[in-house]
Amino acid sequence: MEGFFGNCFNMILLMLCFTNLSIAFAHSHMNGFGEQPLAKIAIHKTVLALHSSASIIAVPFVLGTKGEDTQWVTVELESPIPSVDDWVGVFSPANFNSATCPDTDGIGWVEEPYICTAPIKYKYANYSNRNYAKTGKAILKFQLINQRADFSFALFSGGLSDPRLVAISNSISFANPKAPVYPRLALGKSWDEMTVTWTSGYDINEAVPFVEWGPKGGKKTRSHAGTLTFNRNSMCGEPARTVGWRDPGFIHTSFLKELWPNFRYTYKLGHMLSNGSYVWSKKYSFKASPYPGQNSLQRVIIFGDMGKAERDGSNEYADYQPGSLNTTDQLVKDLENYDIVFHIGDMPYANGYISQWDQFTAQVQEISSTVPYMIASGNHERDWPNTGSFYDTPDSGGECGVPAETMYYFPAENRAKFWYKADYGLFRFCIADSEHDWREGSEQYKFIEHCLATVDRKHQPWLIFSAHRPLGYSSNLWYGMEGSFEEPMGRESLQKLWQKYKVDIGFYGHVHNYERVCPIYQNQCVNEEKHHYSGTVNGTIHVVVGGGGSHLSDFTPSPPIWSLYRDVDYGFGKLTAFNHSYLLFEYKKSSDGEVYDSFTISRDYRDVLACVHDGCEKTTLAT
Repeated sequence: MEGFFGNCFNMILLMLCFTNLSIAFAHSHMNGFGEQPLAKIAIHKTVLALHSSASIIAVPFVLGTKGEDTQWVTVELESPIPSVDDWVGVFSPANFNSATCPDTDGIGWVEEPYICTAPIKYKYANYSNRNYAKTGKAILKFQLINQRADFSFALFSGGLSDPRLVAISNSISFANPKAPVYPRLALGKSWDEMTVTWTSGYDINEAVPFVEWGPKGGKKTRSHAGTLTFNRNSMCGEPARTVGWRDPGFIHTSFLKELWPNFRYTYKLGHMLSNGSYVWSKKYSFKASPYPGQNSLQRVIIFGDMGKAERDGSNEYADYQPGSLNTTDQLVKDLENYDIVFHIGDMPYANGYISQWDQFTAQVQEISSTVPYMIASGNHERDWPNTGSFYDTPDSGGECGVPAETMYYFPAENRAKFWYKADYGLFRFCIADSEHDWREGSEQYKFIEHCLATVDRKHQPWLIFSAHRPLGYSSNLWYGMEGSFEEPMGRESLQKLWQKYKVDIGFYGHVHNYERVCPIYQNQCVNEEKHHYSGTVNGTIHVVVGGGGSHLSDFTPSPPIWSLYRDVDYGFGKLTAFNHSYLLFEYKKSSDGEVYDSFTISRDYRDVLACVHDGCEKTTLAT
């Protein structure tokens, strides 16, 4: 950076520098403020260099003997030619040589590689022994999750860019690699329905998937599950179609219907094998949704851009998603104090490395198995050129939305069109898809208006709009450089809907920080209060909650007048509806769970009905 600015000798060149810097920032965000750690490995360039005196051994040989879906593994390695850039990759399936490579037609490799699949994680050999380059000996600890196949470990020299395969370990495996794992709850299309989605290694011709569930302490029933998967040809580009590909297993979803509001239910995942025996998951529980309009305490967590990280330190040399575990752990710690989660885009940042979706579902399973985990589409889930994305960028690494739309359920009419409404007690959420066209006249615009227009504010007073990219307001650095302080064409297209239907709050991610904007309409604050808003809804409050865990974003040096609170740190938002008249919002930091910003809204139903600028109902002169 110093050299970059050092070449700017006068004001004209300085302006050119800032123009280029703006482009650089935009490009860096497109790639998630850093390269996917697995993308750093040129695995297809691997040269076979097995050495008779090199060894690598992994124990224990069998994992999960007590039903665990995660376990620590010890890897002991020795090399006669050690180097500081030696590294160990974890491969699954254990057989990773060229015999497993697909037909190279259309793949684009210059020559057939010896290894055509990236590892699921890696560590440098000197991670726990700084003297490795001298002694050639090291012991590494890896945490593995059940991913439907066996594992092996490989020692490489030559660094990540010029890998040379020196030694291969024994294979290890979970006792039942196909076991049902990582349940994900989500709201159904009806308020009294909960969906349960999970992953297993069982196709429907091997076992029948179902959920056994019922009121806590009451009679249990069984609900069948549907099964989906996707293959390499479902991917739109590389690395998802090439080195990033890994079989995702089978994704099952069951619909638990006619739930009683606020009842506590228990459930477990089951597969009935062809021989009549059963495979079971652990037991879980959830609380059913409140009836729409029900006057009870309702608490909502909302954030974006969390990513994933490895607790064993693997993959994290670029500090890729440094805050994701803090956010996850804080939400797990506070699990009894909220009822539903909205993760509004950019989930694992797999960027075409499909194995990372398993890692992410495992990371959040303690949350997603207990409360509905609702998601939205982000650029790192969806965007790929010439695939119908609104943005012609390669941010998804060739996934083009397929893993996100398959691994998680959400109550959209068409899951390839990632927009939906969600009713939760006193709330109506209208979840938009910023990666598809939202402008006036588009299919999504019509959905947004219908979602906003059809809520009965007498019973569901709190109307929330959300999308991944800031379609409202953000004083993030690159938006400031562009002079827009928003996603271009965002609020110009949607603000008349927010105003007409008196949307309370708009939530966004994409920008990796926290910012709260005053109640606003057409760039003007419509309320001078800072922390408590009462009476008529004159404008919408916009909040960026994109500090879930990925690299943080800087703000423009001179904040606009509408920016009330800004924080460059990891955190999440929490909404608490106490009743029909009182709503609390809190911004909490992931580091300590403490509240660093908040505001309240209090009003009566007549305040929602009141006439506001550009939002008045027509009247007649008739008496």
